[in-house]
Amino acid sequence: MKKKQILRLLALTVLASFFLAGCVATKNGVPTGEGWVYNLLVKPMGQLITYFAKDQGFGYGIGIILTTLVVRLLIFPLGLYQAWKASEQAVRREHLKAILDPIQERLKTAKDPQEQMMVQRELMAVQKENGVSMLGGAGCLPLLIQMPFFTAIFYAARYTTGISEATFLGINLGKPSLILTAIVGVLYFLQSYLSMQAVDPQQREQMKSMMYMSPILITFFSLTSPAGVTLYWVIGGLIQVLQQLIINFFVRPYHKRKIAEDFAKNPPKARPTNTSTYKKDVTPQAPVNQAILPGTSKKKRNAGKQRSR
Repeated sequence: MKKKQILRLLALTVLASFFLAGCVATKNGVPTGEGWVYNLLVKPMGQLITYFAKDQGFGYGIGIILTTLVVRLLIFPLGLYQAWKASEQAVRREHLKAILDPIQERLKTAKDPQEQMMVQRELMAVQKENGVSMLGGAGCLPLLIQMPFFTAIFYAARYTTGISEATFLGINLGKPSLILTAIVGVLYFLQSYLSMQAVDPQQREQMKSMMYMSPILITFFSLTSPAGVTLYWVIGGLIQVLQQLIINFFVRPYHKRKIAEDFAKNPPKARPTNTSTYKKDVTPQAPVNQAILPGTSKKKRNAGKQRSR
């Protein structure tokens, strides 16, 4: 299970990279002002940071915080919807564990491709009948829609004019900050820990290494990024923790009650399994002998057929 989760994460990362490739044209890592993400998102976000910082007199630190909050609130429904669907699917799988586990075990021990294919079909049929989606409910679309916004606010927080020379609470926004890096690491670890509490204990043990992946990566990037970018990640981490708390304490309990009621009215049933259908028929077939009349030969009989043609 852990390998599959890691492969899915890598596949999603590659897909997102292709999706965003060329959206913000850069030269030596600096935006050139070209690309649809830059013109539609990065530039307006940079202007909003400047508006809060200079026109309203809040400073660039507060400007980054307020702009991040505005952007995050705009895409918050998408993130919450994706988490809502994922939570629903996780609860359904928990209720179907007694039915799905034996099928998945047979899938692991399948002796040949034919048997594996038939067990896979049975698994997909049981999941479909009980409302379990192979894509986790919402699929990747909500995340792909959010990715340009994450990219845009990153570039706006890093390259908006004036940020690199500004300070916030004594922190130089143009240089890396160990204080903000430590806060980011704690927030993302907390978010990962909370998300692990929403999965099955057995899966939680298998996915434990993934709980450390996100905090380690974000901490590493923060060590080499300007504090203005890290400040954006701090606010993003706070919002993710808030979202995960909503999922754990409100959304997940709701799904548990509702799905338990649905399955109480319509109990899920496992499909009857006929193991003989998984076995190939290897019985040797006897050759079919054609009857030959006494006094005749196969050669003569065939010769007559050839002459009649």
